[in-house]
Amino acid sequence: MNNEILMHLRALKKTKKDVSLHDPIGQDKEGNEISLIDVLKSENEDVIDTIQLNMELEKVKQYIDILDDREKEVIVGRFGLDLKKEKTQREIAKELGISRSYVSRIEKRALMKMFHEFYRAEKEKRKKAKGK
Repeated sequence: MNNEILMHLRALKKTKKDVSLHDPIGQDKEGNEISLIDVLKSENEDVIDTIQLNMELEKVKQYIDILDDREKEVIVGRFGLDLKKEKTQREIAKELGISRSYVSRIEKRALMKMFHEFYRAEKEKRKKAKGK
């Protein structure tokens, strides 16, 4: 089955740039059409959700560098960006020796900074796209 997938992807690569997870790649033993998403699905995780999450994490990582060290520490811990489990504001407060409400304020400020930077960058992209 893996060879069939690779052959299908190579064939598509020659003819078009994008490959859809829903493109048919063959048939199962009963003659039903199989798509790439059917093959990639696992029992524990939905592939589309995993891909979406990874794309969103990459966007977050693009903008995290605008934060100061404390803001970065709060956001990374709070959302598990260090590939560890997400922490509560209370857990972060205990680690940093500050109040939970202060962690909340730092988190809110950091998220707003990241949002504004993302919004500014998106606006700039649109402006460049119109100018072409």
